[in-house]
Order: sequence, then structure tokens, then C-alpha cells
Amino acid sequence: MILQPDEIERESMRIINDVIGDFLCPPENLPVIKRVIHATADFDFLHNLTFSPNAVNIAREAILSGTPIITDTLMLEAGISKRYGVKIVCHVADDDVKAEAEDRKVTRSIVSMERSVSEYPSAIYAIGNAPTALIRLCELICDGRADPAFVIGVPVGFVNVIEAKRMLASLTSIPSIIAHDKKGGTTVACAIINAILYGLE
Repeated sequence: MILQPDEIERESMRIINDVIGDFLCPPENLPVIKRVIHATADFDFLHNLTFSPNAVNIAREAILSGTPIITDTLMLEAGISKRYGVKIVCHVADDDVKAEAEDRKVTRSIVSMERSVSEYPSAIYAIGNAPTALIRLCELICDGRADPAFVIGVPVGFVNVIEAKRMLASLTSIPSIIAHDKKGGTTVACAIINAILYGLE
């Protein structure tokens, strides 16, 4: 039997609910966790994601006040729901960002974060791919050049990933959601943002 998209999602969520049972967490966090599991089919995220106090509500308040969302990849920019009118910015593919990165011999993600912080120091930052982007953002926060309203720190990989997430976790004044260890990715970041947005309805 071929199911329609909405039927597939309902059945997927039913399966997720059956597996996680009465998982205890702040009620506003649970839809985010479920959406990430739905996007990844990975139940490790039940315990892998950490939320700073009141993180989801803080993120929603920032979005409702018109705070833009900065992403580290065009894929994440494309995947965020557009029906809420949120401004989404990604500089990683800008020609001048590419040229500067080549000249400085650093990653485009580093230059992209610097450019974004210069324009939107208090934005929401969603980083799902590049640990260098998260590290540079944390450095800019420590230097007093950035004061994000909220940070999603879920880069994936093997090099500098854990270190980047530890840097963010140490910045306890910054509201955040973090996927620990090596797991994460653009799909996870997108699921988190969209779950936060869906909760506005």
C-alpha cells in the first residue's frame, strides 16, 4: 500500500512515540527531539541533544521579534521553511568570501561567519556542517564581537567537531542546542530550526 506524505509522517511519528515512550524532558524540547529523530532515523539523538535552559522558547521569541537566521551552508538555508517570513542569510558561496578565504588560506566558513557577525552580531546562528564556522563564531563571541540570540551547534565530522561543540557549551550565557560527539549535520540543524518554527503555529 502506498501512503500519502502526511500519512507517512503520521506513521513515522507514531513509531517514534512508541520507541521513546514517556521520555522526560521540558515539553517544548520534545517536538525538536522527535523531529531530529524523524529526519535521521537515529534514536541516539534522544540523549545526544542538549538544550540550554528555556532554549526553544528563547529561540521562538527571537524569531517572532524578527531576528534573522544565519546558516553555514546553502543546503541548510534552502531547507528551512519559508512560510514564516524569517530572513535567512548564508554568505559561504559569495564570490568575495571565496576570494578572501583563498587569499588568507582559511576556510570559506570562517570568512562567512566573520561577514555574518559584522552584519548581524545578534542573529540566530545555525551551524550543521562546518566546525570551523562554529569555532570562529565562538571566538568572535569571546572577543565581544558577537552576541547571538541563539546558536544551534550541530556540525558533523571527525576533525575539530568535538572541540567546537565544547567551545559552545562553555559559553553558558549563549542560549543553544548542541548535538554532542561527532554526530550532527545539516539535516539535524534543519530539523531543529523547522521544529522551532512549527511550534509558532
